[in-house]
Amino acid sequence: MALLQDWQSIAYNKETDKNKLRNFWQNYFMIEKGIYQKLLANPEEVVRGTVKELADKYEIDVLTMTGFLDGINDSLKVKNPIEEMTEDTEVSLDFDTEMLYKNMVDARADWLYNLTEWDAIFTPEKKKELYVEQKKSGTIVKGKKIGRNDPCPCGSGKKYKYCHGKNK
Repeated sequence: MALLQDWQSIAYNKETDKNKLRNFWQNYFMIEKGIYQKLLANPEEVVRGTVKELADKYEIDVLTMTGFLDGINDSLKVKNPIEEMTEDTEVSLDFDTEMLYKNMVDARADWLYNLTEWDAIFTPEKKKELYVEQKKSGTIVKGKKIGRNDPCPCGSGKKYKYCHGKNK
């Protein structure tokens, strides 16, 4: 079985006691925060290695590293093959800083996007701009509703109710 499936069976197990699961996630989030602090301290350095080597580097177990790799994957310049990853799979943590920040905002991970390490990467204005941009990207804007007696938007010249609004 691939590492990702093992990670998911532990992290998202619906039969696990809620308190145990909450403690599991709190522990994971602290580990995750520590790894991001190290990565953001030197954002130009591209960290590479096998899953096992990276787990050893950050002093965590392989499954926790798998969870971290799953979380950061959408922020990487080149995605890792997380679906079929094993301990010996070569992976890279070459992340796009703006994408990583926005993904942290999207995940509502304030403990990550408020890390002090971001201050050396982005100005407060840039962080606010990225934050607002990410928040707006999830906002759905509905167009103006067409009234029954308005001209049909297809350009036929007929009222909407007699044209494309006929069957509504």
